[in-house]
Amino acid sequence: MSILRLFSGASPEKLEKKGDAFYAAGLWGKAKLEYEHAHDKLEKAPDQGFRRQQLAAKIIRTKEALGEQHFKEAEAFAEGGYFDEALNMLALAFEVTPKNSFKTRIKERTEQIEALKQQEDVANLPNFVYNPEDEDNAQEMEDPSPEEYFEALCGPLPPEVYEAYMSYGRNFMIGYIALNQADFETAADNLAQALEQNPQPGSYIPIELASAYFNLDRTSEAQTLLEGFLEHHPDTLPAYQLLCEIYWEQKDFERVSALLESIPSEVAQSLAVALLKGETLFQSGDFAGANKFYRDFFDTYGFNEAIAAELAKTYEALGQPDQARQIYQEMIGNCSSCHTQVDPMIKHKYAELSFAAGMHSTDILEIYLSLAQQIPDNAAGYFDRVSRIYESQGNEHEAARFRNFSQKARTEQN
Repeated sequence: MSILRLFSGASPEKLEKKGDAFYAAGLWGKAKLEYEHAHDKLEKAPDQGFRRQQLAAKIIRTKEALGEQHFKEAEAFAEGGYFDEALNMLALAFEVTPKNSFKTRIKERTEQIEALKQQEDVANLPNFVYNPEDEDNAQEMEDPSPEEYFEALCGPLPPEVYEAYMSYGRNFMIGYIALNQADFETAADNLAQALEQNPQPGSYIPIELASAYFNLDRTSEAQTLLEGFLEHHPDTLPAYQLLCEIYWEQKDFERVSALLESIPSEVAQSLAVALLKGETLFQSGDFAGANKFYRDFFDTYGFNEAIAAELAKTYEALGQPDQARQIYQEMIGNCSSCHTQVDPMIKHKYAELSFAAGMHSTDILEIYLSLAQQIPDNAAGYFDRVSRIYESQGNEHEAARFRNFSQKARTEQN
């Protein structure tokens, strides 16, 4: 990525929120793109280690979801006897998934489908035993052509959208691929040409072109496209996310509220819309209103991690750190009980609020030690916290040892 791109375009915060909206809408590929772009923008910020780690965790999560989606699509192709298409989808799933265990499963299924393709016998699946010596076989899968890659990108779309995207021509294909690779200049040029070539009302091209313009900070053009697009497609959640981002920047919160109230009832109760409504209250400075909104959500729908993180943020903004700390503690407990990885950002928030409250227990010490491993860019600060906790416990030997660790980490970082 160009060094200039790191200091231009949408901010990491905007990109991450956009990714969250795509993830909530089930658009894993687009969510992954936004998270990766935000992560790239923070790459040169040494004081943002925990933010990068947070984004890295979200990238892994979206890759897992995207890999599973490609695998399911491969199964659907295989069931219909479309073995070449199934193998292409498995190659994409293998490329994107971060899980070694899932890679093994993909290799096994690839071998099975290759055997089916040779035998042309859908009814009798051959017995397959995975041989570890064939570890590199899947690495030899050929990279898909631009047409195959474009078709794979469009595969998860609803049927009517898929058919439309496949009909828009070569400029749209090039622009859409570029958009998904964060090459926004190329995307904007080609998508604009595609829009000229396909001027029919109701086209889906405007939302993709608006996304490219948004990332190039051409927000007025993006706004015009999105407002027109929603007249024809009022149930498209990512369009609301982008338009809210633009209105938030303009501080036009009445317009945001009117926009959100216009969302059709069939999608108005989604998590993505709830997050947009809460964030609108927060962006407007109505922290108490945002806090009540998130608590009412809990009362109606029960605990939700995304809402919990936003609720904790409002407690911090309201100057109520104890309540925020309790929310973060509950989030950590929920992750531990279901054996999922705790977001390092949540651990960081919980540890810092606990430390500030004078809670210097061994549990907090251990969290700081784990954070030093997970976010090495912040290791100096975490080791300093550990040193102070040991000092408060009267363990001067360990306090001195971790002060040295802190100084060494700071020197190495500088």
